[in-house]
Amino acid sequence: MERPRRAVLLALIAAGALAVLTASGRIRSQRPAPSPGHAFAIPSPERRILVEVLNGTTRSGLARSATRALRRQGLDVVFFGSTESAGRSRKTLVLVRRGAVSNGARVARALGTGEVAERSDPLRRVDVSVILGEDYKPPPELHP
Repeated sequence: MERPRRAVLLALIAAGALAVLTASGRIRSQRPAPSPGHAFAIPSPERRILVEVLNGTTRSGLARSATRALRRQGLDVVFFGSTESAGRSRKTLVLVRRGAVSNGARVARALGTGEVAERSDPLRRVDVSVILGEDYKPPPELHP
């Protein structure tokens, strides 16, 4: 009867030691290292520009590439997708929905293209809307 009791006691001691080592950080689970450039700093509220990116072409993945490029430039892209009239835009449009026109110019510079226009829309919850056209060329490392 003494032997099973000893085995249980040793198992409890080993489990406790393992818990202490894990809690102290000596034993770490194997997690993959974060990929470089995956997370981007969020700008301060006074410098933040909320952007939506819409693909106005038939090229798939273009809005995702533009989103990555804009986020690398410190812009806060809150939505990306396709326009209802996909395949019809030749030129990239940067539409300022609210705030200063300079916000649209900053977005256009970050994209490397785009005509900036002021199109106020109080129903949209973004500062700038981007409708990507055929003239937008994503950086090679972000190409879809």
